Amino acid sequence: MERSVLKDRVTIITGAGRGIGEALCDGFADEGATICPWDINKENLQRVADHLEKKNALGKKGIVDITDETQVENEINLIVEKFQRIDIMVSNAGILYSHEITDFPEQEWRRIIEVNLTGYFICAKYAAKVMKKQKKGVILQINSKSGKKGSYWNSGYASSKFGGIGLTQSIALDLAPFGIRVNAICPGNILESPLWQKSLFQQYAKKWGISVEEVKRKYVEQVPLGRPCTYRDVINVAIFLASDYADYMTGQAINVTGGQEMR
Repeated sequence: MERSVLKDRVTIITGAGRGIGEALCDGFADEGATICPWDINKENLQRVADHLEKKNALGKKGIVDITDETQVENEINLIVEKFQRIDIMVSNAGILYSHEITDFPEQEWRRIIEVNLTGYFICAKYAAKVMKKQKKGVILQINSKSGKKGSYWNSGYASSKFGGIGLTQSIALDLAPFGIRVNAICPGNILESPLWQKSLFQQYAKKWGISVEEVKRKYVEQVPLGRPCTYRDVINVAIFLASDYADYMTGQAINVTGGQEMR
């Protein structure tokens, strides 16, 4: 049976070329949305766009650096020109560098803030310009449990994500009079993601002097429900928040952590 919770909703998803962004594209497409995937990596973006086209869910793909205000504005305008509206903006693109504070390179710190926080601000700003005219719309940020609680070697990322929750709450107030809802999703550790598989497992194994398998076990044991967060867990909550079922929810930062974070 065809699912249609988000049928024909024009949806921008940033950082769509891999990982959770790619998974969100697929999940939203399954619910009938028209997906406009954005990514800075041309090859990854094309792979996702080809998949969406096969599902008859591709809107307009865009090679976009979300930290470049002009690029974001131009791509928003092209989408509006094609579809006359934007229904959902999912700000997912993000980066992470892990260092102890005294070893943290300033340029890496600045880059984290620029992508994870300023990039979200720019995307929300230009989506909101369109949505205000429509008197309707949804903005979602893929945040993190690191937006609720700091962690070792994670000061840059946590700072950007704490800031993202403050931004979410503030623009939710700005946009509520226009019927626009703004919420954040705070996943736990998605151990299947490229970030963990290609970077963090190896970093933490080296830092702690243990094996990658021991690192995995360590992170799973921290979760009351006894398993890591999955893409599907995040997709389910994102679809709900983007849909009319969440019509009375705004300014929230929803945990998807298996009980690891409860506030």
